[in-house]
Amino acid sequence: MYVQTVDFKSLHASENFVDSLRSTGFAVVKNHPVSPDLICDTFREWEKFFAGTEKHAYTFDPCVQAGYFPFKSENAKGYTVKDLKEFYHYYTWHGLPNSLSQNTVRLYEILEEIACTFLGWIEENAPQDLRETFCMSLPDMVRHSRNSLLRILHYPPLTENEEEGAIRAHAHEDINLITVFPAASTSGLQVRDLVGEWHDVQCEPGEVVINAGDMLQMLTRRYYISTTHRVINPLGSEVRRSRYAMPLFLHAHSHVRISETHTQESYLNERLNEIGLLPADQMPIK
Repeated sequence: MYVQTVDFKSLHASENFVDSLRSTGFAVVKNHPVSPDLICDTFREWEKFFAGTEKHAYTFDPCVQAGYFPFKSENAKGYTVKDLKEFYHYYTWHGLPNSLSQNTVRLYEILEEIACTFLGWIEENAPQDLRETFCMSLPDMVRHSRNSLLRILHYPPLTENEEEGAIRAHAHEDINLITVFPAASTSGLQVRDLVGEWHDVQCEPGEVVINAGDMLQMLTRRYYISTTHRVINPLGSEVRRSRYAMPLFLHAHSHVRISETHTQESYLNERLNEIGLLPADQMPIK
């Protein structure tokens, strides 16, 4: 499976991007507007946060899904073994830990801006009859949406005492429209092809990765496919290293209808329940 690396400034960027997204579910983009220094500085701040005890003061409220999620909070759909990760959910309406600067806010804003560009490419390269089924343009579905989420992930070093079958992130598909994220601090991301073979997603520091999610697949009637991916455990000396990643999950506004049976809100709550983040007896997210 060949995930293309697309030059953001190329005259053929949109066509190459969509070609990679349609054939693999993923694309890597270089020469984009996100500052490498901003990415590095933001990673460093979150590394300090996860290393300290302050994080426990920000433990998440299940009713709003924002804040710090302790180690082994989440399992992929269809799995009972928890993923080997801890993470923080940042929404524009929730705020950040007191020890952090505004770097995360700036990173969120510029990732959202280029995500709207990518969604524009996705829409303009889709068939006309499909575009006519959208209730609004794809960029307008997510622009300033309160549902979009920056998830800052920490995969701790392995201890050799992990539960049998536990890995950093089990095979899954993303829930949202598209995901946009800077290259993680170490490798490990893999994508599965149509015959079940796994392939590494190669991404250099400073590049960004984009993948299609389930909501885009539903909205476009499978013209764009949500591809299964995972994060595998490291080997050799890498087992003693942490892995950090910062995906921005682009969600439509709550009222946007993504299929005949679901709005963004109804589908999101259904999926959060399936992966163990939203107990059935909790109120839906507003």
